[in-house]
Amino acid sequence: MANLIAAALAYLLLHRAISGSKLRATVTRRLGETRYLRFFAFASVAALLWLGFAFADARSRPENIDLWTVPPFASWLQLGTQLIAFLFIASGLVTPNPGTVRQQEAVNRPDIVHGMLRVTRHPFLWGVAVFAAGHLSVRSDVAGWILFGTLLIVAVSGTASIDAKRRHLLGEQWLAFSSRTSNIPFAAILDGRQRLNFMEIGWRPVLAAAAAWGTSLFAHPYLFGGSVFR
Repeated sequence: MANLIAAALAYLLLHRAISGSKLRATVTRRLGETRYLRFFAFASVAALLWLGFAFADARSRPENIDLWTVPPFASWLQLGTQLIAFLFIASGLVTPNPGTVRQQEAVNRPDIVHGMLRVTRHPFLWGVAVFAAGHLSVRSDVAGWILFGTLLIVAVSGTASIDAKRRHLLGEQWLAFSSRTSNIPFAAILDGRQRLNFMEIGWRPVLAAAAAWGTSLFAHPYLFGGSVFR
């Protein structure tokens, strides 16, 4: 379990103590933007792999106790939750967004707020957050809460971190964009600043989300050792 805790702390520190702090500017000045992004991408993948392998090992440890009993209906609610998560993630990957790395110039596009950006300006990170929260709802073991709790914290705190960095970098341009969107999903729609338009989301992220969801249902026992149908 100590290895999993160390991996979780490393992943948290990488994203909050480096990417989400003033240290990022220092490292970028020394390495250059391109080298920094390469370094961060490599370090993120390495830390995530460490986290995954550490979790796989911790699951069989005697100290990985169950803290409560998960109700049967939670597993079925989780199925729908994961479909929503995949839709947010897929939309975040294909939708132009000034909050995405190297897409800052998109903030000047008059039509930039469309599709999933009407729901949230951080669809990818909120997709990861929903993915993690959904798994937390069906996990009662210590290892599961460390893994998915870490992912949830990094994703949610990442939305605030990106807002702060883009506000500093883009100034009034970002403020104009953020005033028409919301960080919290559906907040801008609920307070009347935006309207929901499913057609703008497009068929590509919907099909990608459905394919990823269906694949995960049947591949889960082979990849992660447990069926989603419980």
